[in-house]
Amino acid sequence: MDIFVRPGDSLWHFSEVFKIPLPLILDSNPNINPQFLRVGQRVRIPGFVTIDYQVKQGDSLWQIAQRYNLTLVALLLVNPGVNPSQLQIGQMIHIPQRITWRLIDGKQNYTYNIMMNDIQRLVNAYPFLRNSIIGSSVLGKELPELLIGNGAKRVHYNGSFHANEWITTPIILTFLNDYLLALTNQNNMNGLSLFPLYQQTTLSVVPMVNPDGVNLVIQGPPNDESLKNQLISWNNGSSDFSGWKANIHGVDLNDQFPAEWELESARNPKTPGPRDYGGEKPLSEPEAIAMADLTKQRDFARVLAFHTQGRVIYWGFENLEPPESEVLVNEFSRVSGYEPIQSAGSYAGYKDWFIQDWRRPGFTVELGSGTNPLPISQFDDIYEEAKGIFLAGLYM
Repeated sequence: MDIFVRPGDSLWHFSEVFKIPLPLILDSNPNINPQFLRVGQRVRIPGFVTIDYQVKQGDSLWQIAQRYNLTLVALLLVNPGVNPSQLQIGQMIHIPQRITWRLIDGKQNYTYNIMMNDIQRLVNAYPFLRNSIIGSSVLGKELPELLIGNGAKRVHYNGSFHANEWITTPIILTFLNDYLLALTNQNNMNGLSLFPLYQQTTLSVVPMVNPDGVNLVIQGPPNDESLKNQLISWNNGSSDFSGWKANIHGVDLNDQFPAEWELESARNPKTPGPRDYGGEKPLSEPEAIAMADLTKQRDFARVLAFHTQGRVIYWGFENLEPPESEVLVNEFSRVSGYEPIQSAGSYAGYKDWFIQDWRRPGFTVELGSGTNPLPISQFDDIYEEAKGIFLAGLYM
């Protein structure tokens, strides 16, 4: 929501009027110098929208403010051109409304386009949420990274490395939406106050590592006839792509990392297909390259890659993980009921590479149970189990 500076206004004053923590207003307006506000300058207030109201006979701004449980100042700030003593019947004014509901509906076939629209809605409503592009998929879809918080501890979550595990994307984004809601409404989540987490951590989220694959599973192959025929051929002649994990090149993105890649490659398929083909070499695919570059750039303290299914958490690689990993995974297990397993006996995964190269905690979290893609009917149960892990990843 936009408001406009009046003589004598300050960001602290806006924080008091709208009951939004001052750092969230500062972070929503990075180009504003709070010491030098200009009259008429636009300021973005996170966690609010405006609704239109048509003035009726007998209305005054004060009465309208009372009706909507607002201060008169709040109404004046979003209606800079309105003279309170000269309201006209039929005149349209803006009413600030605090957002207390989720903007994201995760309980649907969650395609790439739905995700990108939802991300834009979140950034518009919560401008302290930063969105940047870390690379592109094989078919040119931009890969977004969302950043929230500005603390020294850098934590990373990602989803949909595997195409038919796409439910991880709306699960992660629902947590992000709930985090934003809790911050702007100054509410707790699972009994935790979240504002200290915002100040102490920077959370990086790549919600959909494999957008081409996700759309293939949900929507079927692209219209391009030669690509469609190639994909069906790689899929053992079937046009049912529900078992597809790989990217659109038929490369399994979680077998793409230089962590004993040769060992994994030796026992896996040698040609493109729905799963387990690690490519001709490590980091051959643009999605894997984007994730590797991001990880090097951000220097994360820990990473959690969300997959489905099994209700287990893998937390080791070749005994290279630090002692802290076991402490963390035991807390993740406690809050979720998931079983910690040190090693899956596999190689070349994203968390394997992170543990190997950084010697810091990395985890593969297998959400839910059943056959991939997990039914959307499991969404609420999976989210409730995962929420504790999302939170513990920040507070531990």
